[in-house]
Amino acid sequence: MTIKVLIADDHSIVRTGLSMLINAQDDMEVIATAADGKEAYQKALECSPDVVLMDISMPPGESGLSATERIKKALPDCNVLILTMHDDEEYVFRVLQGGASGYILKSAADMDVISAIRTVYNGSAYLYPSAAKLLITNFLNRVKSGEESSRFEILSEREKEVVSLIAKGFTNKEIAEQLFISVKTVESHKQRAMEKLNLKSRAELVKYALKKGLLDFE
Repeated sequence: MTIKVLIADDHSIVRTGLSMLINAQDDMEVIATAADGKEAYQKALECSPDVVLMDISMPPGESGLSATERIKKALPDCNVLILTMHDDEEYVFRVLQGGASGYILKSAADMDVISAIRTVYNGSAYLYPSAAKLLITNFLNRVKSGEESSRFEILSEREKEVVSLIAKGFTNKEIAEQLFISVKTVESHKQRAMEKLNLKSRAELVKYALKKGLLDFE
């Protein structure tokens, strides 16, 4: 049986390269491609793929994490394999919480990607070795204190919006355009949020947003 694959990535060259690789396999076929999460969701509904190969960050469109959750709700039997450049435990946990069946880096060897597709198609989870190690060594540390939750609640709604959009990969300029505010105001909201949360960098802010599920914040 041929494995029907949908590729979602915001770079056309990546979609083309992956399509060539996958279509060269006797048991696989790329039936559709998408440039962001929204298009991936729509194509999934139209084509009912067996596996969606999904990038995480596809600005300015919907993120892969958000699309994964929507696809899994609409098509429970569809398996989502996240293909990303982010080698970070926060992404691993967030991806699995969102319903993805696997997580592999874009730097992985071609045949590792093919193996990962076959693995999730057959109903098993696929994690590249370092991600598996992260899950084992960090799982118990995922339970955070009530103090951290209370710190999150002191953010204003606008600060939560800004933090969410930063985590989704949008630039300050893109956030300003979406929220109809100035770039300076965006930076001000970001800085205040970081101060309230006791965070020191944009990277720490992204990690915090992923951990708190702020990619789903509307």
